[in-house]
Amino acid sequence: MDNLKIIAPAIIESIENWLEIKAATSTLASNTRVAYHNDVTDFFIFLSEHHNETTQLSTVEKLKISDIRAWQAKLRNMNSGARSNARKLSSLKSYIRWLAKHRGFDATHILSIKSPKFSNKLPRPLAPMQAKAVLSECESTSTEPWVIARDSAVLILLYGCGLRISEALDIRTKDIPLGNSMRVAGKGGKVRVVPVLKIAQNAVRDYVELCPFQLSANDEIFRGVRGKPLSPKIIQNKMKLVRNLLGLPASATPHALRHSFATHLLSNGGDLRTIQELLGHASLSTTQIYTAVDSVRLMEVYSKTHPQA
Repeated sequence: MDNLKIIAPAIIESIENWLEIKAATSTLASNTRVAYHNDVTDFFIFLSEHHNETTQLSTVEKLKISDIRAWQAKLRNMNSGARSNARKLSSLKSYIRWLAKHRGFDATHILSIKSPKFSNKLPRPLAPMQAKAVLSECESTSTEPWVIARDSAVLILLYGCGLRISEALDIRTKDIPLGNSMRVAGKGGKVRVVPVLKIAQNAVRDYVELCPFQLSANDEIFRGVRGKPLSPKIIQNKMKLVRNLLGLPASATPHALRHSFATHLLSNGGDLRTIQELLGHASLSTTQIYTAVDSVRLMEVYSKTHPQA
């Protein structure tokens, strides 16, 4: 059954209208918009199959709690985690809230449904020596000097500046050479200024000098071997190779270098507000998770070293 045929055109149009209004009234990152669209569309595909009929706007107005429970049960059977299911339900409730206001129906029973409970997983940063080993080992994983320089520069930006991988790969030719600080557009288009260590400035400069491709001012500087913008998957695979060579756990991902940046700053006296700004977190509560990480590490040291532990 074609997904487009089991959802009425009016539904598809209403989803687009909802996203347009949401984007106009708040900072909505492109990835977030795609996630919202997929979450809501997937629900209506499920609903059509569940009732064996095309989902219409009138169907949405008559939604029952049992419909939502059946959907969530199917997600659990598909091994979708509680965090993911909570996000999907939040997306749907946001759309239903907008539609109910727009079309004038009561959706209180749907909006009052509680999200699945889940516990926040603590970030798993690398130890300082492990982070340094990753940066050193990266140099031995390729025979192409420009590829070595590229991968080293990206990883140094993640650990040395606390960038997300998408932020590092978005650096453009017009941004070069990097100075002592740079403006970074993060999630939701939020712009922050981050300091750039000399080691990061030099790593990017060395890569640009070795890069074999001619780039225009607005091109991303990091390129794949065929000259196209570098895919995050390449860096993820490089990190997997490095961690296997070093015997590090599977949690040693590119994003773990960003976690390491924050945790090591906190361990060495950095304050949460500053770290929040450097990471580009919208809420301090998001940054506070690193205090829990630091406490866990402190207790591990205590239990191993204190004579009365």
